Amino acid sequence: MNERGLKLLAIDTQKEADRICAKMRDSIALKLRRKGAIVAISGGIDSSVTAALAVRALGKDRVIGLMMPERDSSPETAGLSRQLAESLGIRTEFEDISEILRSVGCYKRQDEAYKATIPEYGEGWKSKIVLPPVTSTDELRYFSLVALSPDGMQQKKRLGLNEYLQIVAATNFKQRVRKMLEYYHADKNNYAVCGTPNRLEYDQGFFVKLGDGAADVKPIAHLYKTQVYAMAEYLGVPEVIRSRPPTTDTYSLPQSQEEFYFSLPYDQMDVCLFGINTNMPAAEIGDILGLTEEQVERVYADIRQKRRTSEYLHAAPVLMDTV
Repeated sequence: MNERGLKLLAIDTQKEADRICAKMRDSIALKLRRKGAIVAISGGIDSSVTAALAVRALGKDRVIGLMMPERDSSPETAGLSRQLAESLGIRTEFEDISEILRSVGCYKRQDEAYKATIPEYGEGWKSKIVLPPVTSTDELRYFSLVALSPDGMQQKKRLGLNEYLQIVAATNFKQRVRKMLEYYHADKNNYAVCGTPNRLEYDQGFFVKLGDGAADVKPIAHLYKTQVYAMAEYLGVPEVIRSRPPTTDTYSLPQSQEEFYFSLPYDQMDVCLFGINTNMPAAEIGDILGLTEEQVERVYADIRQKRRTSEYLHAAPVLMDTV
């Protein structure tokens, strides 16, 4: 990101860390009446900053890092998670969730949708789903399945609606199983569960309802992703984690958050989200990012659309009468 974009999103990291940690201490100890915090750590920037803030707020002896890889997780995930835990001095728990996912048919159900799109898809194949860039067209964008065969041949085919919905529904098992285990360890220790979404994810619905969207406290949900990276540097998160591109770590092929959901690099999305939140003209944001006014207007429209479609994810259960 250029200096103008960074200036828009600049924060006093020390002051903000102190404020967040004070709020966490009060919320967890006084409001929730819990003794500590559970943080699901994945080697990513958001969970790393959340864990570091929890340690700063509560002390390393009152924070547990929970590692929950599965069959499709990146080989780097476990090592980066351990490196973070060692740097923070926190206790960890390890839960490989692959067998749980097999037992509920997660992999079987997603593979059915893959085969409906690419009939030859089978054992040893790897895959992900992707969206085209939001700035490229005003037309409705569709998800495509990218699949890599064992002999190295890659295919890309547009997903039908039913196949797309089945893949998402199946992979959502991963976040919901993880949350189940987070609350097991939280209940066992009388701890609170710390959620890890940043502002971009929280605002745009990049989470699973009753999966990673569930938590007792969400310490960084007000911070833009760019600010999370700044906070990571201030808190001393290992550089190898700070320099790693954001990923979903959900599919068997490497997949960025950009190609799966946001369709624009996170730093540009941050500036666009800030622009729409502060009523900045699209032309001004475009000048900062090196995009045309038309391209920024497309991003603005996509932000508004995602807010509409993700209202369901944020909604509390609907009651039939006042209780």
